[in-house]
Amino acid sequence: MLCGVYIFSICLKQISAYRKPNKFVDVQVLGQPCHASGIEQWEIPYVHFPKPHTYSRNECACNPVRFFAILSMQRSGSGWFETLLNSHINVSSNGEIFSVKDRRSNISTITSTLDKVYNLDWLNSASKNECSAAVGFKWMLNQGLMDHHDEIVEYFNRRGVFTIFLFRRNLLRRMISVLANTYDRDAKLLNGTHKSHVHSPDEAEILARYKPTINSTLLIPNLKHEEAKIAKALEYFKTTRHIVLYYEDLVNNRTKLMDVQEFLRLPQRDLKSRQVKIHKAPISDQIENWNDVNSTLKGTQYESFLQ
Repeated sequence: MLCGVYIFSICLKQISAYRKPNKFVDVQVLGQPCHASGIEQWEIPYVHFPKPHTYSRNECACNPVRFFAILSMQRSGSGWFETLLNSHINVSSNGEIFSVKDRRSNISTITSTLDKVYNLDWLNSASKNECSAAVGFKWMLNQGLMDHHDEIVEYFNRRGVFTIFLFRRNLLRRMISVLANTYDRDAKLLNGTHKSHVHSPDEAEILARYKPTINSTLLIPNLKHEEAKIAKALEYFKTTRHIVLYYEDLVNNRTKLMDVQEFLRLPQRDLKSRQVKIHKAPISDQIENWNDVNSTLKGTQYESFLQ
């Protein structure tokens, strides 16, 4: 009984002390630097701890983040590839942000936009901002990238941005996709709506019915021009930390996606996309003037594109 009375008196004292605010000190951790464990020495310039202006990362404040940019060309599989990346719980890829001309009008607006993305202040449906392990976007070669390549390379190297090149090996198939997509902008074959990407086989089948006519006279010069553009981009950005991917390799060998995750130092996940491929038929069934195109490319360096 005496022991019980003693314990009760101690509890009363503790409750009394808890109710007096002047007996407690409000402890806050202010400005402590973040340190990521398991980081190799070479990785340090590529590991970041952003502090957004628009919200707090809370318990994820010390989760390291890698920055990346997907450099590509329209109708090269970049939309599909980005949905695969965004299926990873730790990745935020923010789309084609420089499709808006004002954001690429000069190098100042470009770097300001880049700063906003990499500071995790760019908010859209792809954002997993608080606990993102990798954040980036896709950038088409014709959206100011090549015009300001020197300044952008300097920015990428200074900020530690990973560069992911994504191109198509078969530039003839890319040309078919570009012409068909351009046609649908006006025709709006899907119930009066233009869609660059679809999520059902029925929609894909409707869009695939259109067969473009290709100017066979300009075909080889156009293919050479596209090849030169790709080569120039690879040359301009060769000093950045980069990986080169091809759409066909990603389709035929899904282990390439493991290479991408390793490149970005991400935990390996099974990446998935809801997008459905539009042009699946043999290439001879996709071109209106197939005989002209076939005879033009036969015996040239581009003959393999006919396969």
